[in-house]
Amino acid sequence: MTSPPSAVGIARTPATGGSSLERLTAALESTVLGQRHVLADLVTAFLARGHVLLEGVPGVAKTLTARSMASALGLDFSRVQFTPDLMPSDILGTNVFRPQDNAFQLVKGPVFTEVLVADEINRTPPKTQAALLEAMEERQVTIDGTTHVLPAHFFVVATQNPLELEGTYPLPEAQLDRFLMRVRVGYPPPEAELDMVRGFHQREGKVAQVARVLDATTLTELQAQAARVACDESILAYVVKLIRETRANPRVRLGASPRSAQALLAASKARAALNGSDFVTPDDVKAVCPSVLNHRLLLKAEAEVEGLTADDVLRQTLERVQVPR
Repeated sequence: MTSPPSAVGIARTPATGGSSLERLTAALESTVLGQRHVLADLVTAFLARGHVLLEGVPGVAKTLTARSMASALGLDFSRVQFTPDLMPSDILGTNVFRPQDNAFQLVKGPVFTEVLVADEINRTPPKTQAALLEAMEERQVTIDGTTHVLPAHFFVVATQNPLELEGTYPLPEAQLDRFLMRVRVGYPPPEAELDMVRGFHQREGKVAQVARVLDATTLTELQAQAARVACDESILAYVVKLIRETRANPRVRLGASPRSAQALLAASKARAALNGSDFVTPDDVKAVCPSVLNHRLLLKAEAEVEGLTADDVLRQTLERVQVPR
């Protein structure tokens, strides 16, 4: 499984909060080994106030990555195992009548949290998948006509196995579009896998723990800082050219939408902030482009028969569109 390219690191001009992001990155990398590009995309999506779909075979630390992220951020964490019999009320909650009070009381579901891990999201029917649409887009849920606001740092990390198709319900395009990024999680390199097994042995089989490194005030400021990152007009034009080039590709049935351009820009600004910079460069755009757009393109049937993937199209697009000077 090929991992998308990613420029990761705190390497440029220091910006406010850079040390906080260094601590966050170091804490995550101490637990999730050999998945640096995944961690970078995960932090990038959080800074951009987006959600992430982690796609990979079982056993490559998708859930551990989300749990470690929640612990390092000091946020509440809920995990839901999506199954074919899961109902929307199992996620959102429901109003239950209490005879002693002669009134209905809301029993909140696991969506009322800060970091929600939707494990194997493609194993539940579309009706239940759709229960997350409002929560992910507007950070609120409506139950029996009443709207309930979710926490300010509400963050969904969903997982799915791209190889096992029996008993699954592929996410429709509208659901996929709610994810800022789809991140491919592959196998770690040999040295990282050895360190992983060594650590498991030294901990006597116990799960690795991540300490909280940031507080709520810092998280809010980091997200605000990412939104304030400067972006030259030439970078804006570059983002639009990339998006429009996907629509012009003869192998693509449905290219990226204008909302995809906004997503690409938000992720690029967040990646610049993660890298310690207060301005966006073309390298920031290139680094996040595959994860932001790979789930937003639909290829023509003949292209799929030839073995072409959305990642291939994006790689060609990045090579074809001239980088601003």
